[in-house]
Amino acid sequence: MEANNLQAREKLGSRLGFILLSAGCAIGLGNVWRFPYVAGQNGGATFVIIYIVFLIIFGMPIMSMEFGVGRGSQQSAARSFKVLEPQGTKWHHFGWFAMAGNYLLMMFYTTISGWLLAYLIKMARGDFVGATSENVGQQFGEMVSSPGSNVMFMIIMVVIGMLICLGGVRGGVERITKVMMIALLAIMVVLAVRSITLPGAGAGLEFYLKPSLKPLQENFWGVIYAALGQSFFTLSLGIGSMAIFGSYLSRDRSLFGESVNVTILDTFVAFTAGLIIFPACFAYDVNPGAGPTLIFVTLPNIFADMAGGQIWGSLFFLFLVFAALSTVIAVFENIVAFGMDLGGWSRKKSVLINIVLVPILSLPCALGFNVWSGFKPFGGESNFLDLEDFIVSNNLLPLGCLVYLCFCLYKKGWGWENFLKEVDAGKGLRMPRLRVYYKYVLPLIVLLIFVFGYIDKFWPKG
Repeated sequence: MEANNLQAREKLGSRLGFILLSAGCAIGLGNVWRFPYVAGQNGGATFVIIYIVFLIIFGMPIMSMEFGVGRGSQQSAARSFKVLEPQGTKWHHFGWFAMAGNYLLMMFYTTISGWLLAYLIKMARGDFVGATSENVGQQFGEMVSSPGSNVMFMIIMVVIGMLICLGGVRGGVERITKVMMIALLAIMVVLAVRSITLPGAGAGLEFYLKPSLKPLQENFWGVIYAALGQSFFTLSLGIGSMAIFGSYLSRDRSLFGESVNVTILDTFVAFTAGLIIFPACFAYDVNPGAGPTLIFVTLPNIFADMAGGQIWGSLFFLFLVFAALSTVIAVFENIVAFGMDLGGWSRKKSVLINIVLVPILSLPCALGFNVWSGFKPFGGESNFLDLEDFIVSNNLLPLGCLVYLCFCLYKKGWGWENFLKEVDAGKGLRMPRLRVYYKYVLPLIVLLIFVFGYIDKFWPKG
């Protein structure tokens, strides 16, 4: 293995900072946008229970492996495999795929984050007051079809995220994320209390909290795959976006125990998002399985009819902006670290280069709804966002998880014993000794996600 004789690694200031940063990376649009409508489409409470089971048996072990590779190497994904791999092996080539995954994720994520910021402004200034569903849909269509608006809000999100990273791990990323995540959790609790006290909210709570066998009887494999897919995508595992925070963590705490804490916090946010959305949907007779338009078209219309809706709607979109920005900051920290680890750049130089590079790379997505809307990679209404999301979600994430599994379990990689020594260092829960399960069952699950992702994309039902 290559000696790790590079400059001393920056360290996080606290355990809480590590948990909030890692959770902030996982917490994002997958929790607060995708989770509610997928749960709504797949039976509510039944889906939620299966989803949590998959998080435990699938998400936490692979997260521990990402953290382990990061802390063991003291490097970002760009160099972590190079540091830990046996001499003469080629695991380090994966670093380029991990880098591509982080850049590609931000190439479309920053545009969607920009929409949320635009909606926060719209809600705060009263654009949706008295609006009908048709009016809200029209406003969304006008927003995404405007090249200037899309590009401007995307650039604003990039600049905010990069400037926070410029402050360093403790002074910028950790300090700001702590405040933002605590505010996010507080806003969520307030919104949840408001939602469940709406007249007629009881039906939404029953749908969300009372399990039923009916969804499984009607579409067993569909519900199972939806829950498995959501548990996989919500944690953004496979492209090293979690590993970076392992590299900033001391060896005082066991990594499996920290993975449990991060997963609990991530699940709390997703679950609470459901407590906000489902009671409100049922109170206003709205379909909770409305799909991706639930956030941008359906919910603003609910807030328009709700007493004090402008205030509650503003809080809701502030929460969404914080959730999206927490992921943006975390992934940007990876991107900045790539330049520092590979090129030996200073943090300032890496930030300045990427504050220009990321917006340029993000232009296809921002312009894909207007100027370049003629580009249809999958036919129909597809665009650059769909292509970039497909490359990351259906390819780099599952294949990257396979790489982490194999690297941590096989002798030709880092190996089981080396991994266990790192993951168990410090106080806290030890990694369950389920090597056969990790070695044979987990890779099969990841391969199934990969294969069914293609089937769902190119041969959907109906």
